[in-house]
Amino acid sequence: MTRPEMLEAWHCHLVEGRRRSPHTVRAYVRAAQRLLDSQSIRNWDGVARLPTDKLRAHLAKRRDDGLSNASAARELSALKSFVAFARSEAGFEHGETPRMRGPRLKKGLPRPVTPDDVLGLADMVRDSAGEAWIGARDQAVLLLLYGSGLRIAEALSLKGSDLPLRESLLVTGKGGKQRIVPILPIVADAVERYVKACPWPLTPEGPLFRGAKGGPLNQGMVQKAVAHARKAMGLPDSATPHALRHSFATHLLGAGADLRSLQELLGHASLGSTQIYTKVDAASLLDTYRSAHPRERG
Repeated sequence: MTRPEMLEAWHCHLVEGRRRSPHTVRAYVRAAQRLLDSQSIRNWDGVARLPTDKLRAHLAKRRDDGLSNASAARELSALKSFVAFARSEAGFEHGETPRMRGPRLKKGLPRPVTPDDVLGLADMVRDSAGEAWIGARDQAVLLLLYGSGLRIAEALSLKGSDLPLRESLLVTGKGGKQRIVPILPIVADAVERYVKACPWPLTPEGPLFRGAKGGPLNQGMVQKAVAHARKAMGLPDSATPHALRHSFATHLLGAGADLRSLQELLGHASLGSTQIYTKVDAASLLDTYRSAHPRERG
């Protein structure tokens, strides 16, 4: 088997077998390609029998090239999965992963955006667009992220068959896990305005959100529009599209939502992933206290 064939098999496994996101697939395939190139490996058996010390040396070289802790942890995860897949392809009885620990990561708190700033950001993105339909599109995407707690990839994976939006929507998230999310009237109205303005025909099997040339909308275009809008509004760099999902969770928790319900709405596999928002909410309360309490201001 040639090296391109190995990478293609790995790609298919990630997409069809593991149902990984396009971003993760690209990162994992690139990590595998770098390993194959550095070790001159040409078959699955060579990957499966790769000594742990060589894997460590490969990762050390990557760190020397300037890889951050977060990126190094991701690369290690990719390579461990790749070796396990290689062992399975080579006919080993167990597709075990190498016993290696990644760098310790300090888990930061998501920084929520206030509701007024969310709406202001969505309006600014709409008004700053070069074409009216593109502005309506980007506004609709941002309101979906905040109003329904969607990941940006989830919003951009919606199809024409999801129309018309009603009070709730069935979304497919990470790992193919499905969940039902609420659709607020303001969100449904924004999507409807985009649909009416979109110059491209929206077919049931085609993407709901279209790029300027009619193809699927790329995440980078939304991120670029938000970066321009937040600069114009004087918002911090942390006001990203993904921060709108964090804001959705933080504001719901502050309004009294319980963690289990929030876990379902966000599509988290474990409650531990959701519990971070209790810390976010506490941080927001402290900020409010410091800005409002007379003794703090005096």
